[in-house]
Amino acid sequence: MGERKVLNKYFPPDFDPTALPRGKRGQNNEKKVRMMLPMSVRCNTCGNFMYKGTKFNTRMEDVAGETYLGLKIFRFYYRCPNCAAEFCMKTDPQSTDYVLEGGATRNYEPWRDKEVEKKEAAQEREEEEMGNAMKALENRTLDSKREMDIMAALDELQTLNTRHNRVSTEDALQALQREAAKQAAPASAAAAAQDEDDLSEFYRLKVAAATRQQEIDELSTATSSGDDGGSDGGGAGAGAGMRAQAAKRPRGGGGGGRVRVPQGL
Repeated sequence: MGERKVLNKYFPPDFDPTALPRGKRGQNNEKKVRMMLPMSVRCNTCGNFMYKGTKFNTRMEDVAGETYLGLKIFRFYYRCPNCAAEFCMKTDPQSTDYVLEGGATRNYEPWRDKEVEKKEAAQEREEEEMGNAMKALENRTLDSKREMDIMAALDELQTLNTRHNRVSTEDALQALQREAAKQAAPASAAAAAQDEDDLSEFYRLKVAAATRQQEIDELSTATSSGDDGGSDGGGAGAGAGMRAQAAKRPRGGGGGGRVRVPQGL
C-alpha cells in the first residue's frame, strides 16, 4: 500500500516494455479522469445543487469533428451524487469556458452577462469601423481623450496622497484647534460685550440707589433739625429750615412748593 503513491517505481534490468499487452482504447479516445466541477449546476432529474470545486470521477472523450484553431475539444460525463443521473459538458476554447450540454442546468452568474455585453460592444464597434475610416478615427480620438482623463485623475490622486503623507498628526490637530478657536471668537466677543453692558447697568443702578438713599438721609436730618429749632427758637427757625430744604429739592408740578416728608420718618 505504501508504494502506490510514490513518484518513481523500480524497474528490473530485464524489463521489456514491448512485451506488455496493449490496452484497448475506447471510442473517441475515452478515458477516466478525476476533476473538479468548473461551475455550479443543478441536476435536472432530482434538483440537487452541485457547487463549483466538487470532485468527480468523470469520463473524458474527444468531440469528433469539432476543433477550434487546431485545438481539440473534450467532453466530460458526470454523475449526480444524489440520483446518479448523468450530465455532460464540453470545453469551449474560444471563450475559455465550459458549455453545459445536457442533464443539468448552470446556475445564474451575473458577471457572465457583463462579459457578454463587453464582447457584443467590441464586436459592434468592429463592424462599425469596418470600411469606415472616419468612424475608426473618431473612436480612436475618444479612446485617447478617455485615457488622458484617466491619467489626469490618477495624477491628481497621487498629488493628494503625497500632500496627505506630508501632514503629520500634530499638524492636523493644530489645524483643528485653530478652526475651533476661529469659530469660537465671535461667540466669546458677544459674551464679553454682554457682560460689559450688564456690569455698566449694575453700577448705574447702584449709583442711583446710593443717591436716593443720600437724599432720604438728608431730608430726615433736616426734618429732625427743624423740629428742634421750633421748640427752642420759635417759628422763625422752623420756617428758615423748611425754606432751606425746599430750595434743595427740585420743584415739580402740582407740589405747590411745599416739602413732602416721606411716611415713617
